[in-house]
Amino acid sequence: MQLSVVVPTLNGRDQLLSCLDRLTAEAPDAEIIVVNGPSADGTTGMVRDRDDVDVLVEVSARTVNVARNAGIEVATGDVIAFISYDLRIEDSWREALVDGLTEASVVTGPTHRTVPGGMTTESAEQREIAQRDVTYFSGGNVAFEADVLRDLDGFDEYLETGGSRDAAHRLAGMTVDVAWQPEMSVRCEYEADGGRTQRDWGWKYRALSYRLVKNYGVRPTVLRRTISHALSDAATTARDVIGGDAQPTAWFGTGRDVVSGITTGTSDGLVARSRDRDSSRNPHGISKRADRAVARYDWR
Repeated sequence: MQLSVVVPTLNGRDQLLSCLDRLTAEAPDAEIIVVNGPSADGTTGMVRDRDDVDVLVEVSARTVNVARNAGIEVATGDVIAFISYDLRIEDSWREALVDGLTEASVVTGPTHRTVPGGMTTESAEQREIAQRDVTYFSGGNVAFEADVLRDLDGFDEYLETGGSRDAAHRLAGMTVDVAWQPEMSVRCEYEADGGRTQRDWGWKYRALSYRLVKNYGVRPTVLRRTISHALSDAATTARDVIGGDAQPTAWFGTGRDVVSGITTGTSDGLVARSRDRDSSRNPHGISKRADRAVARYDWR
């Protein structure tokens, strides 16, 4: 097996440094490809000074799905993995990856995160949607057989968020299995500061509606899941208002953004579904453009 590892990064020089050190130590025979967004923190110079990176691709887009596709374009391995720049693979990662690929064409595993009380981890997430068994995966810790990625046409570049969940729906539509390997684990070395992050509610629901409508069409299952998500988030925001953690205007603003996101995502999902009727459902995939890279450094 020839393994290629694609590491998308954007303004994460220090985290990337740690990620690459660990990859080199635990997977020394892997082809390492760094795809750098328009970083302004010296990432390019740091990567060019290393002798363990095989390819550096510079892209102008700030979205991770463009970076992932740019990495797929230059990867030569028969297995292509994706690791987020802010994660480090653990000792068992490579062996678990190999074991998982004996069961399925796609394999993923958990992320271990440090929290004040110790450490959290994840379990496999699966859903049945419109008679499809969907196994979700982390876009920051997953490996594909290269042929599967070609059939999938990579990731959907329309999406600024939720690209891996969209790919999970499309894999289910292509009847491609995804294996969960608990030992294929990565660790988050950089603990969150505990502050609240500002959610982009418009894009969350735009992405949700888009990927559900694109993959399943307009049907009761899709409407029910979208409304269920919206009601849950509305209740959470309302509790924040009651508890004094948010202003009442935030609740109304969130509702406006959610409705706008659902409307736009549904419309764009219907257009995407009509443009690509095959099982890959990817009208914004690798094959649709050839101008992702603005510079490429290949030391192979």
